[in-house]
Amino acid sequence: MNSTQNTQSAASGASLTGKALRVLAGVALLTASAKIQVPFWPVPMTLQVAAMMFLAAGFGLRLGTATMLAYLAAGAAGLPVFAGTPEKGIGLAYMLGGTGGYLAGFLAATAIVGFAADRLPKLATLPAMLLGLGAIYALGLAWLAQFVPADKLLTYGFTPFIAGDLVKVALAAMLIMGAPKVLMAKLRGTGSDA
Repeated sequence: MNSTQNTQSAASGASLTGKALRVLAGVALLTASAKIQVPFWPVPMTLQVAAMMFLAAGFGLRLGTATMLAYLAAGAAGLPVFAGTPEKGIGLAYMLGGTGGYLAGFLAATAIVGFAADRLPKLATLPAMLLGLGAIYALGLAWLAQFVPADKLLTYGFTPFIAGDLVKVALAAMLIMGAPKVLMAKLRGTGSDA
């Protein structure tokens, strides 16, 4: 191995370590955001949607999706990373309960927002996040329909949460759209000293 190969090997190892650390930090942020409750009407809200949208747009498609998959894997393994865990159950039993569709929606939203962040102008951030929120609700309500009567579906799975989620999407979009390019490069690991 020559010195160029050694340098490239060291750089790719550092890059992989940096990505792994970003994924772990993202999982920690998602976990903390699921546990923090903010008083809101008609029900308290967590900051999870804001954190998920911020990470998806900040990390992009590949790193954002890897982060969400790691978060879901941690929850499936029984770690209490989700809102309401461990009180409401843990692991796959929790994921297959009424909130399972929303968790699947988080993955779909991460892919939508991450794709937009990678390929579209920054002004597309808010519309992409709104589309991602639509995916969360579509998958969440479709899954929840297995657990609640049809006439109560919106009452239990949409109406109490939509106002708060719109506020969280707006917050995440403002943070991303207002972030300096150098900060976005550092989030993605593309900065010169990332």
